[in-house]
Amino acid sequence: MAKEYSRTSRVSQQIQKELARILQQEVKDPRIGMVTISGVDVTRDLAYAKVFVTFLTVGDQTNDESLEGLNAAAGYIRRLLGKAMRLRIVPEVRFTFDSTLTEGLRISELVSGAVKVDQTKLAASGRTEEDED
Repeated sequence: MAKEYSRTSRVSQQIQKELARILQQEVKDPRIGMVTISGVDVTRDLAYAKVFVTFLTVGDQTNDESLEGLNAAAGYIRRLLGKAMRLRIVPEVRFTFDSTLTEGLRISELVSGAVKVDQTKLAASGRTEEDED
């Protein structure tokens, strides 16, 4: 029987916790701002960790600037991660913007718009939703 949680998934969960702590307490780059780590994918050999992040931007700061700041500090973050975790190989950290939240909002707005259009068409034709069933 296969294990419910593989080692890579346990390591990725621990990396996510440690990175959240490191970014909140240790990294002082003003470009980064408020960061939320939405997920971590670790390769099977634990050589690379793809970290999915979202930002709470303040003012005229963009997601690209914040992502650039994170990737510039990736070496420092990796060193702190190595101190916090007991791993023989500390994964190389690569930050990517997680667009699933914005895509989900966009799709939700499209569905809401389509429902409103359908309701106005039904109202204009004088039929009700029960007549369609």
